[in-house]
Amino acid sequence: MTELDRKIFGQITTKEIIGASPPAIPDTKNLLDAELQHLTSQLELQNKENLQKLLEEQQIAEKHVNSRPGAMALAQEKIQLFTEYSQKYIQTINKKLQS
Repeated sequence: MTELDRKIFGQITTKEIIGASPPAIPDTKNLLDAELQHLTSQLELQNKENLQKLLEEQQIAEKHVNSRPGAMALAQEKIQLFTEYSQKYIQTINKKLQS
């Protein structure tokens, strides 16, 4: 059973990504843009240990979305958008960890 109310990208839940609504463009893209800005601004306040934890949590969330049974029948455009934004966030965390 998919955890539909699981937060997978800041305040964005699984059902917002794999569900039919909101539509991918512009609604989901706008949600992801805003959440990415918020999440990356919060990274400044984190120590290396917390950054590592955030990195692991985001990688798990990405696997959670991309491993859903029957995912091909779901909103592929939204899943691709989520993956794109998740990767941007992961890259930003990695840069902070290396600095």
